[in-house]
Amino acid sequence: MEAALKERDRVGVQDFVLLEDYRSEDAFVDNLRKRFRTNLIYTYIGGVLVSVNPYHNLDIYSPAVIEQYSGRNFYELPPHLYALADTSYRYLRNERRDQCILISGESGSGKTEATKKILHYIASVSLSTANDEMERVKQRLLQSNPVLEAFGNAKTLRNDNSSRFGKYMDIQFDFKGVPVGGHILNYLLEKSRVVHQGEGERNFHIFYQILAGLDDTDMKKLQLRRDPERYFYLNQSGCITVDSIQDSEDFQAVTTGLSIIDFTTDEIDSLYSLVASILHLGNVGFTEVDGAAKVIETNQSIRIVAKLLECPLDLLRQAFTHRTIFAGQEKFITPLNRDQGVHTRDALAKATYSRMFSWLVERINKSLSNERLKQSSVVMGLLDIYGFEIFNTNGFEQFCINYCNEKLQQLFIELTLKQEQEEYRQEGIEWEPVEYFNNKIICDLIEEKHKGVISILDEECLMPGEPTDLTFLTKLDSTIGSHAHFITHSNASYAARKTIARLEFRLVHYAGEVTYSINGFLDKNNDLLYRDLKEAMVESKNLISSTIFARDELTDRKRPETAATQFKNSLGQLMEILMMKEPSYVRCIKPNDSKVSGEFSETIVRHQVKYLGLLENLRVRRAGFAYRRKHDVFLDRYKCLCTETWPHYNGTVKEGVIALCNSLNYEPDEYKIGKTQIFIRVPRTLFATEDAYQHKKNDLAIIIQSKFRSYRQRKVFVTMRTAVTVIASHWKSYTARMLRIRRKNAALTITRFIKGFLTRFDEYSALNSFYFSMVRISMLMNIVRCCPHSILNKSWPVSPESLREASDMLRDICTKNIVRRYCLSITPQHRQQLEQKLAASEMFKDRKLNYPASVAQPFVDNRLPAHMVALKNAIFENNIKHGDERVQYASPVLKYHRRSFKQIPRVLIVTNEALYLLEEKRFTLKYRFPLLSITGISVSSCADTMFVVHVKTENKKDKGDLILSSEYLFEVIMKLVRATNSNNIVTIVDSQNTMTCSLVTGKQCSIVFKSDANVREMSVKRSKNNEMVVASPQAPGRK
Repeated sequence: MEAALKERDRVGVQDFVLLEDYRSEDAFVDNLRKRFRTNLIYTYIGGVLVSVNPYHNLDIYSPAVIEQYSGRNFYELPPHLYALADTSYRYLRNERRDQCILISGESGSGKTEATKKILHYIASVSLSTANDEMERVKQRLLQSNPVLEAFGNAKTLRNDNSSRFGKYMDIQFDFKGVPVGGHILNYLLEKSRVVHQGEGERNFHIFYQILAGLDDTDMKKLQLRRDPERYFYLNQSGCITVDSIQDSEDFQAVTTGLSIIDFTTDEIDSLYSLVASILHLGNVGFTEVDGAAKVIETNQSIRIVAKLLECPLDLLRQAFTHRTIFAGQEKFITPLNRDQGVHTRDALAKATYSRMFSWLVERINKSLSNERLKQSSVVMGLLDIYGFEIFNTNGFEQFCINYCNEKLQQLFIELTLKQEQEEYRQEGIEWEPVEYFNNKIICDLIEEKHKGVISILDEECLMPGEPTDLTFLTKLDSTIGSHAHFITHSNASYAARKTIARLEFRLVHYAGEVTYSINGFLDKNNDLLYRDLKEAMVESKNLISSTIFARDELTDRKRPETAATQFKNSLGQLMEILMMKEPSYVRCIKPNDSKVSGEFSETIVRHQVKYLGLLENLRVRRAGFAYRRKHDVFLDRYKCLCTETWPHYNGTVKEGVIALCNSLNYEPDEYKIGKTQIFIRVPRTLFATEDAYQHKKNDLAIIIQSKFRSYRQRKVFVTMRTAVTVIASHWKSYTARMLRIRRKNAALTITRFIKGFLTRFDEYSALNSFYFSMVRISMLMNIVRCCPHSILNKSWPVSPESLREASDMLRDICTKNIVRRYCLSITPQHRQQLEQKLAASEMFKDRKLNYPASVAQPFVDNRLPAHMVALKNAIFENNIKHGDERVQYASPVLKYHRRSFKQIPRVLIVTNEALYLLEEKRFTLKYRFPLLSITGISVSSCADTMFVVHVKTENKKDKGDLILSSEYLFEVIMKLVRATNSNNIVTIVDSQNTMTCSLVTGKQCSIVFKSDANVREMSVKRSKNNEMVVASPQAPGRK
């Protein structure tokens, strides 16, 4: 809990005892609000748990949370219902002391849910040691809840599942802490709800569940319809269905629960028949003839009731319309009027349901009882009781409920002070008297014999004649009118008289003033059932009604106890039960009347804080010391604040706490040192200590971090050093062994090699086999290192004479492998290139001087620059070429005039059908020669770039052969050869000869080729004989 103090400004304190201004109601409510807004619904007042209903599911009840709180100290974890349940359970199991948990609060504050959670927790923590029989008992305990909720809970304006009865459940445990049995007591069932509900409320759940969940066969058997609007006892309030309630599913849970609790089929059928009979009973109508009531027979309701109750119809009808009165030995039968008939009908419905509910509780008790272990077992009691109630109009029920809360408050104060005194005595600390409001004076005002309100009410009910509520109020005024806590209109002050009606009285309770209306006090207290109805009901053959309406009642002339006296006696028994147990308290608060999550109504919460007496509880707890802890817990948490106790204290724990308090400069009146605990008087002392601890934690974190890092690195270093040592040792051993082996093998190898060398010329034998093997290996390794990787590399390592044949075979294999790999690596494009190069080589090698210079240059299909390519695509492709011709080659060339021998730049384009010569700038067509018209191509053997294309001259338009020059001479010729598909058209003219060129009209010109050492570049001249003289260098040119 101390760890949460640093967040106290945001989420409040976990224990109201630690509030600085503990007397302030504003501070109390503000602390509740802070915690509610952060979904912290539980807060302590010392050992008392305050619970605020969140109106939505929170993930704080999972099995993991149960495991977390199991076996932990009460203050070790944040406040929780499980912490309180676990503390009670551990005291019960370990110390064999009876426990009880008192759960109180307004309707809708979460009392029933708190009871369920406690039962679930106990069932979970005791699961591991349970056998099959004990497991059945636990299931019966758990399944009794939905059954009792169905018959005892109802929808009210404040709560959709409001308990309309008080319940005290004893759970028996064996020596191992496993549930072995149980017993339930019920108090003050609100049976008036059976016949009347306020607007927006509902009757008990079971009526709606039967109509929604019973199967059609049983519905027909009970003569029920599924529409609740058909039944008078259900249609008065205008509320039939509730969004948060699934009646059909809940009915299945009830049926399952009854089976698990071992109800027989006959008992379940009889139970449902009684519930159905009450529904039909509400539809029994009356008319009045001459002042006498008559049952309306047309709707058959009374016949159905008689059938379901299995009692005589005539007897039941007579009981509704007549009353038998005994006066001495005489017997009188008087008719009832219509209103009295309705009252009689409703009285039977209320009595039947109330007695049925009591039978149901007893039947559950029979299923839970364990007489064999009753003497040796310990018990834990759970009291789910209504809290203090104050409405705009308060009646007899509120009077009984508030009387019950007065008694519980009296018990709480007595037990709390007793616990405080016992704790002080055990710790050896002087007890300081505590001033508190002792509400015994109010309890006496209500329950004192002959003078209390209950006694006066009973006395008035027994008065002969016709006593009324007004005569009761008059008698109260005359008997206890002078009491300081009793106020009526007649004895009130002038100011108070304005707030009290004449038919009201006011009691000053411990939680405040409550004004009660006396209307109905006498009738509700009498709670009598006419003898005629009893006579009819004892004739019932229904399994349950024949039990709850015993025939002995007809012979017993003793007047039964009144409702108030019965409640007072039951309450007295409950107080005796609780006084024998160690109590724990849960105070439940609802945050708003709208039943919505997240809304905190300060007015409503203040009202409950006041009427639950929470401030009074806090004041009693704070009268002594606000904080107390075991010495070891306190020292273990705060020892770092004192150099003497940090990190370890060598003396006793108590001496360490004393040293710590001295170091913190506690004033003597701020604390006391007990035998096992330290007591701190005011919260600010604890807050200052906790703040100092939170500040000190930063320094401690740095120290711990530093030490841990040092420890971790030291550990890593030691581990690494050990590992290095081990590895080095093993490595040295391994390397020494390997060295020894290598040396031994080396010696053997050398010896064998020397012996083989000496006998190398002898016949092959075991003595020289190793030597020959080494020679072969050496040769192979030498070949691997020095073998050629290219076809052009003709080198090969020298091998010994004895292995020459093997070496030649390997050389042949290697060459073939290189060739094979090279062939496989050639692409189709590269193959085509090689084929053209090969053809050129076969044609020009050693026959033309400048051929070697062209070998390295690959052949391409296009030699045109980019601008010419654009012109070719735009003009030639679209306007010049014929049909589907495909361009195979394009290149710039020089054309020589046939007469003047002048150079003219042209573009040569070869297609699959023709040879084109185009003007260079505009790509206008100059010549087109079909490939078939080309008869030959002539070149010289010199180093020039000149070639002549011979064409057929069949008509005058033909201009004769073409004299061309190209930088890419061999490429152009091979492209033309490929286009014409003829290798024989190329003629190489020797340098001493003359090349003849045909002109137009059959004329010819001669071209003389010369090689001149003084000429660096090819030149063309006209000779005196009109011959073209082409001079070229002797050395090969650039191409």
